[in-house]
Amino acid sequence: MNEPIDFKNLSEDQWRARLTPQEFHVLREAGTEPPGVGEYTDTTTEGVYRCRACGQELFRSSEKFASHCGWPSFFTPLAGDNVIEREDTSHGMVRTEVLCANCGSHLGHVFAGEGYDTPTDLRYCINSISLTLDEGEEA
Repeated sequence: MNEPIDFKNLSEDQWRARLTPQEFHVLREAGTEPPGVGEYTDTTTEGVYRCRACGQELFRSSEKFASHCGWPSFFTPLAGDNVIEREDTSHGMVRTEVLCANCGSHLGHVFAGEGYDTPTDLRYCINSISLTLDEGEEA
């Protein structure tokens, strides 16, 4: 039987072995994929979006909406304790970074008060490369 992986204690070399260079850059170095190129930017497929690095359930397709910003957008995470939000002051601005609570990988950012017609007025702007989609899966 395989021991469960403690994702929070993987070394940089172990992460590099698990992820492609592009995935590593976004998930482990807080990079951003270019807008409009991600596989989930415009998808409307039903299912559960998971962290590409560790498999943690993060978002449901029912909370995904078309923000036309170039990245997949959700108005709420699957469960509040599945993501971590922290202040990000990089790039000369203050934003709220979104990370996977299970492995600490960078997912994207959350923005408030943009006026989208959603129940929360939040936009979790998430890199497609940070996600996998389990089609048809219910949370």
